Amino acid sequence: MKARILFGVLGVGVGLWGLWLLVGALSVDALVRLPLWLGGAVLVDDFVLVPLTLAAGWVLARWSTGPGRHRTINAVRATGLYVGVTTLIAIPLLIRQGKGVNPTVLPRDYLRDWLLLEATIVATGVLVVIAGQRLMLRRSRASSGDIGGR
Repeated sequence: MKARILFGVLGVGVGLWGLWLLVGALSVDALVRLPLWLGGAVLVDDFVLVPLTLAAGWVLARWSTGPGRHRTINAVRATGLYVGVTTLIAIPLLIRQGKGVNPTVLPRDYLRDWLLLEATIVATGVLVVIAGQRLMLRRSRASSGDIGGR
């Protein structure tokens, strides 16, 4: 119990220190814009990302009820998860590319790189699904006694 209190006090102390550094590093104008930006992020999450995620999950659940599809659902879910996470990470780079005072800060073609990454993830997911289906076919033939052409 004492360790729990110690870690709680330590966490609050680190949080207050971070707040102190934040207030010291930002102007008053930036301190006013920060809660607005964070509030906007919460609204986008609640009213855009969550409904899209629920809709994708519903569509995936409906699709997975077909015959034999329940075996590929994990590969499809993992592919969707990786595509979603890498897209969320790439959004700031895609939005800010080439903007600002110093054009050398984000000099790469992030849209092309992001599209290549997503294509690679989807292709890998498709290959995993195909390999899984072939493995299932071999197992079902072996278990049915259809071995060696008899």
